[in-house]
Amino acid sequence: MEKVIMGILNCTPDSFYEGSRKQTADDIAARADEIVSEGGSIIDVGAFSTRPGATEVSEEEEMRRLRTALEVIRRGHDGVTISVDTFRPSVARMAVEEYGVQIINDVTEGCPEMYSEVARLGVGYVLMSVQPTVEGMIANFRSEVAMLKSLGVKEVMLDPGFGFGKDIIDGNYAVLRDMGRIRDEFPELPLLVGVSRKRMIWRLLGCTPQDAEALQGTMLVNLMALERGATVLRVHDVKAAADTIKMYEAINVKH
Repeated sequence: MEKVIMGILNCTPDSFYEGSRKQTADDIAARADEIVSEGGSIIDVGAFSTRPGATEVSEEEEMRRLRTALEVIRRGHDGVTISVDTFRPSVARMAVEEYGVQIINDVTEGCPEMYSEVARLGVGYVLMSVQPTVEGMIANFRSEVAMLKSLGVKEVMLDPGFGFGKDIIDGNYAVLRDMGRIRDEFPELPLLVGVSRKRMIWRLLGCTPQDAEALQGTMLVNLMALERGATVLRVHDVKAAADTIKMYEAINVKH
């Protein structure tokens, strides 16, 4: 499968990586331009921070933030694929029906209501696992993918859920090490990896999400993920991800 970059655009005031916080129309437009110009194929828009300790956001506020961002993005990049990062079926409905969003990126491993809504809307779905082990996520993915397909969802991406429901260091790296088993079990489905500047990297390296070391660690982990079957990289630093894919393809060129 072709390797694809999903660039992160957070219209929140409290996402864990300061560089991703975009709230004004000008900042949102500039970030969307940056993602596309640096090689991003998908813009993933989030309005509800999922970092540990983040403030709860009401449904109304999440929708307000998304409407502001999606209006700006659609005005400047009508042809780009847009994903919305939400776990609320009502928010997914608004984003698709009002702004033509093509993908719903759900960080909760979903629920029957969300599955049915995504099927009705006819859009792609990122199914993220909160299971702590590869064995657990494969078992759950089997039943969840079957349910989604039975409802008529045609495009499903699998996400191992780095940073969600896993031990910060040992658990996340165990999943990374064994991630090829997910690819082998579901070879027809894109595998999305989102490790960009996450705690599993910066805590191990003794830095902060803002530091250069966190980016360097992200590039290394993304390279390892590509080797294990990742097809979509969800990142803050789009050019760095494009360079990582370029290096991966050079290493794996077949003569």
